Amino acid sequence: MKKLTGFAAAAMVVAMGTTALADGVVVGVSWSNFQEERWKTDEAAIKAALEAAGATYISADAQASSGKQLSDIENLIAQGANALIILAQDASAVGPAVQAASDEGIPVVAYDRLIEDDRAFYLTFDNVEVGRMQARAVLEAMPKGNYVMIKGSPTDPNADFLRGGQQEIIQAAVDAGDITIVGEAYTDGWVPANAQRNMEQILTANDNKVDAVIASNDGTAGGVVAALTAQGMQGIPVSGQDGDHAALNRVAMGTQTVSVWKDARELGKAAAEIAVALAEDNMAMIDGSADWTSPSGTTLKAKFLSPVPVTADNISVVLDAGWISKEALCAGSELAACN
Repeated sequence: MKKLTGFAAAAMVVAMGTTALADGVVVGVSWSNFQEERWKTDEAAIKAALEAAGATYISADAQASSGKQLSDIENLIAQGANALIILAQDASAVGPAVQAASDEGIPVVAYDRLIEDDRAFYLTFDNVEVGRMQARAVLEAMPKGNYVMIKGSPTDPNADFLRGGQQEIIQAAVDAGDITIVGEAYTDGWVPANAQRNMEQILTANDNKVDAVIASNDGTAGGVVAALTAQGMQGIPVSGQDGDHAALNRVAMGTQTVSVWKDARELGKAAAEIAVALAEDNMAMIDGSADWTSPSGTTLKAKFLSPVPVTADNISVVLDAGWISKEALCAGSELAACN
């Protein structure tokens, strides 16, 4: 198996869906953690696509530790990985791992979280647009009032991409005085309990005078809804993303306004196919990949998949796609789509 030198593979455009059998290719996946429901779905998709290509899957769970992730990646390299897929726990701390891979000529796919390195191939959904979708849904439901912004992890660049997209949508209403942002907080590690604690503190500081919450994923939305429910405030507009089953049930129940669905099955499949192609020095084209420049000026190859905002009005889309069972979606709900 030929490994790529100089990490030129990260600048290549490679074929999707034209996978010759990749016998002997080993793809190492470094997961930041498995606390979010969705990562299990991503993993299953990656495994299935690698198996279909004849490649081998190895993995490690960093358990939310950036230090452990570095040692995990060293171990994946030692186990013979020909390509790496990295879901970065701390995007600013993973650099030495990318360097270690580069030293061995091993390509890296930055999975769903930006790694600020031109040797990585960045694969994700359009997270700025996810933020816009979240804010559009909440703004439509509550065009005026006191807003709270519950952001993602401060170590994840996606948190700020999302926040930027959200602000684009609400800025005019803020400027007009229709919306007042009365609280804003990052959520360490994207941990729902941290989001709940932040929301509780913001509610206390504002005597519960909160009309809407733009939360940046379904885990944080779950924490927000728990805090609101404890105060008898469930049902005010709340956003999320990922299409977590619990969140989609909250949409059906009316306690969450939107979950921006990013079909992790498609993202995982794409990551596996790209990793195999890079490992095999495949020079063919990837549909939709292009040079992309990060806000800090790093240019790298990237591919962005399209998200779908799921609300009570179009909730059947996740049923039709087989993403969730009707029983899981509709438990306790009287939504028309559930009858």
